[in-house]
Amino acid sequence: MHSTKEIRNSINSFKESLKKRYLDIDVDKILKLDEINRKYIQEKEILEKEKKTISKSKDKTLFEKSKNITTQIEKIGKLQLNVKTELDNILSNIPNIAHVDVPVGKDEDSNLEISKHGQIPKFKFNPKSHFELGENLNMLDFDMATKTTSSRFVFVKDKLALLERALSNFMLDTHTNHNGYKEISPPLIASENTMFGTGQLPKFENDQFELKLESSVERKFLIPTAEVILTNIVKDQILDKNNLPMRLVASTPCFRKEAGSYGKDTKGMIRQHQFYKVEMVSIVERDQCMYELDRMTKCATKILELLNLPFRKIILCTGDMGFSAEKTFDIEVWLPSENKYREISSCSSCGSFQARRMKTRYKNDKNETVFVGTLNGSGLAVGRTLVAILENYQQSDGSIIVPEILRPYMNNIEKITKN
Repeated sequence: MHSTKEIRNSINSFKESLKKRYLDIDVDKILKLDEINRKYIQEKEILEKEKKTISKSKDKTLFEKSKNITTQIEKIGKLQLNVKTELDNILSNIPNIAHVDVPVGKDEDSNLEISKHGQIPKFKFNPKSHFELGENLNMLDFDMATKTTSSRFVFVKDKLALLERALSNFMLDTHTNHNGYKEISPPLIASENTMFGTGQLPKFENDQFELKLESSVERKFLIPTAEVILTNIVKDQILDKNNLPMRLVASTPCFRKEAGSYGKDTKGMIRQHQFYKVEMVSIVERDQCMYELDRMTKCATKILELLNLPFRKIILCTGDMGFSAEKTFDIEVWLPSENKYREISSCSSCGSFQARRMKTRYKNDKNETVFVGTLNGSGLAVGRTLVAILENYQQSDGSIIVPEILRPYMNNIEKITKN
């Protein structure tokens, strides 16, 4: 969420930043509401000071005047609350400002490729899609999931279920043993305030699975990503600078309605309502965000290197970045059946955008209380990694070679075949 003080101090810069995000926001309205809000606050403070003076004087002749002042304070308070609510509603729906390094562009066509890694496999046969391979092995069942639940769900069975679990464990072990992350097993339900803190609410309410709990006063949601719950571990806190950076990782189910993806990837596991993901979160000093983003991205790409999967790294343009991000690197893995790269990880720096919403601060070297920087990244999306292994390691007979590094996690199975 943006600071009205910072907007006032750099109006033209803020307007230009919104243009780069291809947003049509009435900044003048924000400034006007802010001015009215501050005027009401000032009026209230003057009246409260006067009432306090009267109270101290203990002059009974001023009792009626004190009552009138109380009425005025209540009236102004209601007016101020209405203005503040309107102002906050506008501000809470404005995304983060893009970092200066981010290329300007309206959509994914303006994203820039930074690098490519690995050899794209060459098959002597027509490679099958992951869902064809999985169904032929009798280890992916989309029809049964549709009967028991609905579309965009899947039963993962037998050796592919083992592979899915092996991937989560392998990723967690790599991030905890080699990349310096602390493993967390978090709740899978987040409060409305928690979802607001990381930017899922109010703007993306239609993408969330809300729970109807009769005993709950506050709204509750299934987490769309572990980023939400991990980042909010530090909400409403002033952190000790000596404890930064904090690096956390979790493997959790994630739940998304995919409301804006009607008709996209309806077949297979690419875009599911429920999926597993290993998520990395970093809490750092604000000026360390760019360093940490590069570090986090390398932690994610290392997983693909160890699995020997071909991938590329791209930087998202201003119009394609997520709501809370100031800079994002996407990692895309090669899928032979589609003959193209598909996203498998997104690593983002959010600067102090989420910290401001969560009220998370620390004291810097000047003993000033300032907002932390937050980052998040997939390390990796487990389902999409399973998809990539199925397609890149497939054999002509429909069997799947197990990547060597995963074999200790799979009872040393070297190949997945139809039973």
